[in-house]
Amino acid sequence: MFFYETKLPGAFVIEVQRLEDDRGFFGRSFCRHEFARHGLNPDVAQCNISFNRDSGTLRGMHYQAAPYAEEKLVRCTRGSLYDVIVDLRRESPTFKQWIGQELTEDNGRMIYIPAGFAHGFQTLTDNTEIFYQMSTFHHPESARGVRWNDPAFGIQWPAGDRVILSDRDRNWPDYRDSFPSGG
Repeated sequence: MFFYETKLPGAFVIEVQRLEDDRGFFGRSFCRHEFARHGLNPDVAQCNISFNRDSGTLRGMHYQAAPYAEEKLVRCTRGSLYDVIVDLRRESPTFKQWIGQELTEDNGRMIYIPAGFAHGFQTLTDNTEIFYQMSTFHHPESARGVRWNDPAFGIQWPAGDRVILSDRDRNWPDYRDSFPSGG
């Protein structure tokens, strides 16, 4: 695997090292030792799948508040998506900054998302599936979010304002500087 730290400290784009031949390829998408060697939390408490029928579907921006803050490893297993993370760690030099990365079934890229980040994605094709590895069990009482188009972040989504959203994601509050880190 190849690990590339992003401009947001602790967040990585990870690529599978493909060993290819005429049959196809083989590669590792996770290795506890490799993650630990790069200073990333290798614990996996649960894995989740998100399937999205329509292009333009937007889910986010989600996180879990401390003490249930979670690290995530996100990979597109079918279709393509634009994945976005926002640094909500008050002490971070990149506080309130974001990055976006295209993840597709063909490029095999993954994003490692540290605790203290909000996460969301927008599908670029119909029938897109995302696979998540989570460091912490889902804790509904700690589920939080910020609005996908909050001006505090200025996220540039591929489909602009033409998105398919749940009521929950449409109605997350704007971020306020008074929110504590991660919550």
